[in-house]
Amino acid sequence: MSRRFRGRPVNGIVIVDKPIGGSSNNVLQQVKRLYGAAKAGHTGSLDPLATGVLPICLGEATKLSQYLLDSDKSYRTTARLGIRTTTGDAEGEVVAERPVAVTESDLEPILAQFRGPIEQVPSMFSALKHKGKPLYEYARAGIEIERPARKVNIYRLTLIEFRGDELVLEIDCSKGTYIRNLVEDIGEMLGCGAHVAELRRLKAGPYEEAQSYTLEQLEEIRDNGGHGALDNLLLPQDSAVSHWPAVLLGDVSADFINQGQPVQVSRAPTSGLVRIYRLVEGSSNVFLGIGEVQDDGLIAPRRLIANRAS
Repeated sequence: MSRRFRGRPVNGIVIVDKPIGGSSNNVLQQVKRLYGAAKAGHTGSLDPLATGVLPICLGEATKLSQYLLDSDKSYRTTARLGIRTTTGDAEGEVVAERPVAVTESDLEPILAQFRGPIEQVPSMFSALKHKGKPLYEYARAGIEIERPARKVNIYRLTLIEFRGDELVLEIDCSKGTYIRNLVEDIGEMLGCGAHVAELRRLKAGPYEEAQSYTLEQLEEIRDNGGHGALDNLLLPQDSAVSHWPAVLLGDVSADFINQGQPVQVSRAPTSGLVRIYRLVEGSSNVFLGIGEVQDDGLIAPRRLIANRAS
């Protein structure tokens, strides 16, 4: 009896330019199929309306997806003034229309109030879960769930274009920021209401749209060059946490780490998360995974990566 094919043990991160209309999970499944990968995961959903940067982790890189989920993001959005919808975006039903009497000089004082730390109440149409179910499932059933406000940080909020009843904004923000909530709140401050007409993610953690490939591009590359050509597009697993300090270990310490034991490292950081590598003379160092500096100064393994070939 033949064994069922379970996919290739391919490891790395590919940046996909998510198309409008599809779900993030649908994109994930298409990428997994194109690569013939045994394992894949994305790093936080984009709404069907949204396009742009969606990092897909393959194989062992899925162990790092949580750290990308927690990373800062950047977006460009078109806000349509004068119309509020049930969902806060163009997919919802119109619930209110008001005249727009906004000039460009009105905008900067309003936008300034949303820069820095703010609180948001998550939309009922978000993917945030309550008792294991996403809020949008309750919303579609007509059930309202009480949601506590969450603190987020808007690092940059810039007006790119003003078109009378539309604003084009760019936003750099912390994890968990809901752009539709931000747009709705700006609309209320302007006295006319607003919803998200278009949304594009420009950056997720260290990854930018210039690094991304459309599904059509990936399929063409696969058709012309096979899986090997697709594998050449993969970014290394440690690129997901490249902003953390690196710690290099000799063979003995590396073996202890791989056995789950903390180790002493000279001149190591005194706190926080670190990237751990096995030092290899005359070759590239081997990424072992994520470690954390303990109170006693030892570095303990937190998420280890199996080092098999991609």
